[in-house]
Amino acid sequence: MNLHLKPAAHTLLSMLFLGLFSLACSGNKQKEKTAVNDTTGKQVKIDSANIKPADNKTIMARREVPVLCYHQIRNNIASDSKRAHDDIIAPDKFREHIKMLADSGYHTIQPDDLYNYLVYGAKLPEKPIIISFDDTDEDQFTVGNATLKKYGFKGVYFIMTVSIGRKGRISYMTKEQIKQLSDEGNTIASHTYDHKNFAQFTDADWTTQIDEPTKKLEQITGKKVEYFAFPYGVFKSSTLHKLKEHGFKAAFILSTARDENYPLYTIRRIIDPGRYTAKNLYYSINKSFNKTKSK
Repeated sequence: MNLHLKPAAHTLLSMLFLGLFSLACSGNKQKEKTAVNDTTGKQVKIDSANIKPADNKTIMARREVPVLCYHQIRNNIASDSKRAHDDIIAPDKFREHIKMLADSGYHTIQPDDLYNYLVYGAKLPEKPIIISFDDTDEDQFTVGNATLKKYGFKGVYFIMTVSIGRKGRISYMTKEQIKQLSDEGNTIASHTYDHKNFAQFTDADWTTQIDEPTKKLEQITGKKVEYFAFPYGVFKSSTLHKLKEHGFKAAFILSTARDENYPLYTIRRIIDPGRYTAKNLYYSINKSFNKTKSK
């Protein structure tokens, strides 16, 4: 009897050991986060269990990644105000500017790539850049996305949900177009319900301007919405912490100074004005972003 029990006990112990080893490996894998290198399409693992997240001072000191912001891609009309001209770029000029970026060796990245770089020090491709679009205008799909595709670029689309599917003097993207952008590897992100100034948010606005738009976009794309752009680029320092509480990993302003206490929620962008030549844009990118700021 004892001769038969010993092998069985040995087998049982072996199975128990293998089970515990597999469980431990599984636990380690769950602690890894993945990012996608936008230039290769390959997943890059971030071992967040063993890499300490950077503090705010370290994030502020990292070299800023250029982030461009576009609104309307169309020709000017007589009724456009002088102020509106900064938010309008002609389709031919937009195509010229994107070609310049490609010819200059820029590689588009996504917000997840930027987040992992800022927080965990993950590597980025040479000359990284984010190309973003605000307000849901349909020309961002018909002209913007079509142009980016030509050069293998991806974009970030900050959606104002009140406008989805609207037609008129300005037409806006449909749910189907937003879903297609997401399916093709672009990032769909939040830009409030109806462009309300963040600095004027009431308690109720955190539901109507933040939570409900997030839910709608997640229903459209089937993916989590984790990034936000402030209407007008305006933020309020005292309520930035609530963005994290409402599920956002990072948020984007325009060209004003970042908040040293919330650098992830005040990532800078610059507008590419319609009056710029491609050379002007190249100069502006280098002047605005190609430096580090030690604090």
